[in-house]
Amino acid sequence: MFQLSTKELAELGAEITTREIKQQPELWQETLTIYQEKQEAIAAFLRTIKQKTDKRIRVVFTGAGTSQYVGDTIVPYLNKTGATADYLFESIATTDIVAAPEQVLFADEPTLLVSFARSGNSPESLAAVKIVDQFVADSYHLTITCAADGSLAQQATADETSYLLLMPERSNDAGFAMTGSFSCMALSALLIFDQTSLTEKGHYVETLSRLGQEVINRETELQVLTDRSFKRIVYLGSGTLSGLTREAQLKVLELTAGKIATVFDSSMGFRHGPKSFVDDQTLVFVFVSNTSYTRQYDLDMLEELKSDGIAAAVTAIGQPAAVNFSGTNFFFPDDTLLPDGYLALADIVFAQTIALLASIKVGNTPDTPSPTRTVNRVVKGVTIHPYNN
Repeated sequence: MFQLSTKELAELGAEITTREIKQQPELWQETLTIYQEKQEAIAAFLRTIKQKTDKRIRVVFTGAGTSQYVGDTIVPYLNKTGATADYLFESIATTDIVAAPEQVLFADEPTLLVSFARSGNSPESLAAVKIVDQFVADSYHLTITCAADGSLAQQATADETSYLLLMPERSNDAGFAMTGSFSCMALSALLIFDQTSLTEKGHYVETLSRLGQEVINRETELQVLTDRSFKRIVYLGSGTLSGLTREAQLKVLELTAGKIATVFDSSMGFRHGPKSFVDDQTLVFVFVSNTSYTRQYDLDMLEELKSDGIAAAVTAIGQPAAVNFSGTNFFFPDDTLLPDGYLALADIVFAQTIALLASIKVGNTPDTPSPTRTVNRVVKGVTIHPYNN
């Protein structure tokens, strides 16, 4: 797909999605540049919040669908590398905030709502901001979005309680499925809240871009995997890579319009029932952690699935280390082992590409995969009911 001409891709209904997956390594470099330019202003904004309270600030990453999965992916990593003495990191969907605010918000806890959005036009995104302001006495907003003209960006105010951070213009995906928007927003949040030095984070982004390009260059290996007979896909991982599995499987559901069934879980959790999903028409992909302790559990599950001999294929995705899976591996060879929070973004390019190839395999058009048009790029038909607390 990545080698086809624009005309050939357009005939397949895949030009937009293919291009938007392929350009991500470049977008990550742009995202780093944006952060470097805005770093002092963002730090000043966060200092202002800290100066107003002596409590730990609740940082709630929010969004709907893929935008929610940004938070699901980065929170475990930030709980290890973020300033946890100052912040309590959580991921809560806008859909949960809007539907049941009393169950997820606390009126007396200072809260920074970090809103992720591609277009910023989802009704839940706008409503979540208003409900947090209504429910929480001491609320602040960091809006990370890809569309300067979107409603969420327009709603973001320029006062000291809010900060708007725009992603690279090309990250505002025009395709049905979010790709570069997901990875750029996740990277931005990591750059903001990871306490590693800026120099080191710059090295991470350089390595990440190389790894992302590896997927693009080795598409034929992924094509071999999807040439197999399969009707099901499983994604597994641990920690922050467990959070990533939900986004990975969603790409398959979206781009195949549900023609390929999917399951996601943590590597250890999969044994507790969901493993029943595996049959001889199932591809299993496991994101392998670069944390040596955690990696053991990913490898245990891989070896167990291989030993079971039931799945059509079992594949490990990650970087080589002292101990590796004895079966099929898709390795990112590089001298630098990335922390899992950043490795996740290379992993998702793998998953996006698998979804793209699966979409073509089942006869879909990836740019417009929903034949009934009942699922849309920006959700429709949402009624926001007044909340009275």
